[in-house]
Amino acid sequence: MHQYKGKLIIHTGSMFSGKTSSLEKDVKRFRIAGYNTLAFKPSVDTRYSTSEIISHDQTSLEALLVEDISKIMEHCEKSNPKVVAIDEVQFLGGEIDEIINGINQLLEKDITVIVAGLDIDFSGKAFEILKELMPIADYLTKHHAVCVKCGTDAWVSHRKTKAQERVVIGATKEYEPLCRSCYVKEKKEESKIVNKNQVTFIE
Repeated sequence: MHQYKGKLIIHTGSMFSGKTSSLEKDVKRFRIAGYNTLAFKPSVDTRYSTSEIISHDQTSLEALLVEDISKIMEHCEKSNPKVVAIDEVQFLGGEIDEIINGINQLLEKDITVIVAGLDIDFSGKAFEILKELMPIADYLTKHHAVCVKCGTDAWVSHRKTKAQERVVIGATKEYEPLCRSCYVKEKKEESKIVNKNQVTFIE
């Protein structure tokens, strides 16, 4: 698998699309091939475990919990990996430029870097780090979940709760995959409910 040396591999898409499972499969293949690998996940993501990357379909991969890119660089200095994996990269702390610079440093050392993350948030806006990483990727895969409303390819992770913060860690209780058409319909219905609740009738 030497053809991936110093390459950036990205798995992106909505929640429940299989991007984390694909990252896990990539790392496990590199390990079988004898490469020294390190896997990381942001410390904010403790949905299933604090010491493993666990996908929604419950496959797992041992991982180190880190706050930001500087911690990843410290681990890499100590362990000298040939492959580095970062799951949920959109939750990694630090400035965007710092993350990009750190990943580029790893690539320049001929380290293969695999990242997985959401390309857009619950409102359909791009996550900045993926927006910057995708153009410089050597291999980019856009994964799709299945829209729970109509069964076509999903486009976004629609938030079912009323929380408005951009980052709300959750799974099926909080989010559902929707295609663009069903998402637009859902937002229109939500808007009707909000507008109805804002109307005051005076007798």
